Amino acid sequence: MTKRRNVIAIMAGSAVAATATACTDSGSGSENPEDLSMGEFPRNQTLYTTGAAWAPPGDWNPITPGEVTGLRGLGFETLFLFDPNEAVLTPWLAESGTWTEELVYELKLRSGITWSDDEQLTAEDVKYTLELGQIEAVPYHNIWNWVEGVEAVDDLTVRVTFTEARHQEWDNFLYSNVIVPQHIWSEYSEEDILTGANEEPVVSGPYTIHSSAQDRVAWVKRDGWWATEHLDLDVKPTYIVDIVNVSNEVTLNMLMQGEVDLSNNFLPGIGDLLEGQPALTTYFDGPPYMLPGNTAMLFPNTALKPLDDPAFRRAMAVAISPGEIVDTVYGSMVEAASPTGLLPLWDRYIDQDVVAEHGYQFEPSQAATLLEEAGYTDSDGDGFVEDKDGNPFEFKLNVPAGWTDWEEASRSIATDLRDVGINVTEEFIDAAAVDDARTSGTFQLILNNNSGVSHSPWTHYRYLFQLPINDQQHDANFSRWQSEEGWELTQELAATASDDPRFQEILSELQRISLEELPAIPIWYNGIWSQASNQVWTNWPSEAGDTPNAFPCTWNGMWNMGAIYMLTELEPAAE
Repeated sequence: MTKRRNVIAIMAGSAVAATATACTDSGSGSENPEDLSMGEFPRNQTLYTTGAAWAPPGDWNPITPGEVTGLRGLGFETLFLFDPNEAVLTPWLAESGTWTEELVYELKLRSGITWSDDEQLTAEDVKYTLELGQIEAVPYHNIWNWVEGVEAVDDLTVRVTFTEARHQEWDNFLYSNVIVPQHIWSEYSEEDILTGANEEPVVSGPYTIHSSAQDRVAWVKRDGWWATEHLDLDVKPTYIVDIVNVSNEVTLNMLMQGEVDLSNNFLPGIGDLLEGQPALTTYFDGPPYMLPGNTAMLFPNTALKPLDDPAFRRAMAVAISPGEIVDTVYGSMVEAASPTGLLPLWDRYIDQDVVAEHGYQFEPSQAATLLEEAGYTDSDGDGFVEDKDGNPFEFKLNVPAGWTDWEEASRSIATDLRDVGINVTEEFIDAAAVDDARTSGTFQLILNNNSGVSHSPWTHYRYLFQLPINDQQHDANFSRWQSEEGWELTQELAATASDDPRFQEILSELQRISLEELPAIPIWYNGIWSQASNQVWTNWPSEAGDTPNAFPCTWNGMWNMGAIYMLTELEPAAE
């Protein structure tokens, strides 16, 4: 098992770049990869990435939020992957999965999978991982509202029985949650499971933790990854070094200098840079350059007046110009979102009749009319409306400092809202502070984009309507909007198979409710930011027919959506 070695923290800026360029020798390849320090990694065997981490490494615990970027995918793995190109689940640790009865699902695991300590991965590991969800604070605790029990039938067979067959929700679990080793984790206390650092993690994936510093985490390829034998897959980089973002500007400089191979940051003006930097590449050759990855939405805190009023929120939606953000902030690198918020992957489910009746579009004069009709007027003549009780209000729109595109987008949004008499000011704070405010409900307005690519539109509506509202909202319903009808339909959708005619009926109703109540306001489709350099590695995913079509992205969750294939198809650049 690879020992995790802490190394001295490296200062940001020029020192970051210096460390990346220090490993320029190709190396003989004879050294034991685990024995080399970060500064000794052969450059032609090392993939440098950035764009997923904005803070120093946290912990190596894949069960709770806040773990190191890449831990789920490079280290720990899921039973299935989600293939966004075909919109289907594909077997991964599992060889197959089948509903054998209405309320019974059987998993068959691949044989011969070993953990990084050489112990076998078996049905007991899957059973144990599922049963961890019985701990209330585990993020997937909710599955035990409809899972009745789990049985390890034999070493490679897991039988799950349900009180309700939640098809969409179960599929989501299969590719979103990693399996942990029972023989290690069963020795942990509940406190360790929930808050432990899990240093020197025992994993099933192609990489183990090599070392870490304040500004980066290094992974090293391990021998014996099961997918080499079962699927003829071999990850090409011996090392992956993921660098914490300092700023988009620093990242851009490192990318152009060949000190970073893959940037999953937003880099402004990339279209112009591509013309002058032939070594750089993006997924598409022209606008929008990036694959759509999630829907950026404005979340109002509906615990506050007048943000609790759907009529007021509709006026806000009509006042905001997505086109201005698309053209001015992003230079056509993104596209305006459907008012439903559903990604293009789910266009076939959008009910155009519902959108025509209940949708909206940018029209400032209509926004002013809607405010007046709803009882929001400017009685004191200061240019801003008061609430229905005549009280003035001012809201802060928070986004993470350093996210330059979101900073500019928030300025555009705040300007649009002020133009129709809604007093909003943009404010940029630390990314961790934004996360804390969003989770605890101590914000007024925020942007968020957790509604991303998934196997089903169900995840989008869970994101909007999930109940009950808790003190800490970790991954859904950040607006804290209480829509009993929306949540009941979302739960029905979770239990409905995609080929059931009722599936579309439910989706149409959910689109109507989301457009009427507007718990969040969709604005644009955020791109899967991906700019790659061909100086050290080539054959990056792209729209071209002779290159991989996997997601070229290191963000959490993307490895489980096929980004792991990118690592198996990279090729060293010609020397």
